[in-house]
Amino acid sequence: MGIIGRTDRGLLADWWWTVDRWLLTAVLFLIVSGLLLCLAASPSVAERLGLNEFHFFRRQMVFLVPAFVVLIGTSFLTPRHLRRTALMLTFVSFVLVGLTLVIGPQVKGATRWLNLGPLSVQPSEFLKPAFVILSAWLFAQSMKRPEMPGGLLATLLYGAFVGLLILQPDYGQTVLVTAVWGLMLFLTGLSWRWIGGFAGLGAVGMYAAYNTVPHVARRIDRFINPEAGDSFQVDAAIDSFIRGGLLGEGPGEGTVKRILPDAHSDFIFAVAGEELGILACLALLGGFAYIVLRGMRHALEEADPFLRLATVGLVSLFGLQAAINMAVNVALLPAKGMTLPFVSYGGSSLLSMAFAVGAVLALTRRRGAHGASLGRSVWAAPMAPGRA
Repeated sequence: MGIIGRTDRGLLADWWWTVDRWLLTAVLFLIVSGLLLCLAASPSVAERLGLNEFHFFRRQMVFLVPAFVVLIGTSFLTPRHLRRTALMLTFVSFVLVGLTLVIGPQVKGATRWLNLGPLSVQPSEFLKPAFVILSAWLFAQSMKRPEMPGGLLATLLYGAFVGLLILQPDYGQTVLVTAVWGLMLFLTGLSWRWIGGFAGLGAVGMYAAYNTVPHVARRIDRFINPEAGDSFQVDAAIDSFIRGGLLGEGPGEGTVKRILPDAHSDFIFAVAGEELGILACLALLGGFAYIVLRGMRHALEEADPFLRLATVGLVSLFGLQAAINMAVNVALLPAKGMTLPFVSYGGSSLLSMAFAVGAVLALTRRRGAHGASLGRSVWAAPMAPGRA
């Protein structure tokens, strides 16, 4: 960066020479790709709803401004300030998620949203990254100080979060949160006996959901046997990949966005497949994979248990959500309304993932023993063998 020299001093210069700029570049690639795909996919959806054809694109642009501020602002935080921010966000989000059950409008049989004036927000989206950071801190404290019941507190926190998600209900987010929390639990060094017990409880929970929640059973049955119910959206998504081939039909030439009600959100990956082709989809997949693997590389080289667990948890949250969305689009998982991070339309998801990735950037900045950044360029080039 020509305007910031290595000898410069100050908050911005210190941030620039210590942040992982390659990871940040990958995030910006996804954000730009999301804007272009939103511009391609959303006009048809808006017209079907009687809105201005650029309604969703303009709203996404508006959401992007605070999301970018959150992303960069969070990346400036020290680990201590990040923990405090996560604690406050967890408390506020818990209250808001609880309010959705009382005053939230019902949408498609679920109460996950709150109307705040002209805006609708999904508080559980903001709770996810804050929950991961706070759980990582509790697990880390338990590892450092066995006398502290950090593991028990993390388990109670998990139970409260999942309980609210089930009451909404939101089983997809429940599975996602459980998978990330379970991974962090595994990394604490828990015995296989306890891990097996938690895995058994998860299997029992899935079995109970299948047998007691009709729409969960319908989605699983439809996935196993597509003739068992309406599989229109998934079938249309698969057809879009077939029509797109390697190079796609061309920007704006797709037809799937004209018939899919969620083409701008849950099935935006299918729009990319039809208009831009499989190679573009692989580029998107590569962007997500790069962020996850780079974050995991940082975590593996980190000695502090909180930094390690929080980084793994956040990049796993980011990567698993992306994997679920893309897997649904190609019929590898039952249909589930889950956005593609930074690509799908949605203000709550965009802000949530901006905080999550901003936290990863904050946690992976090169710092000294007491949390002070070292103030030199350590992430200026791709990772080489050994410590970057």
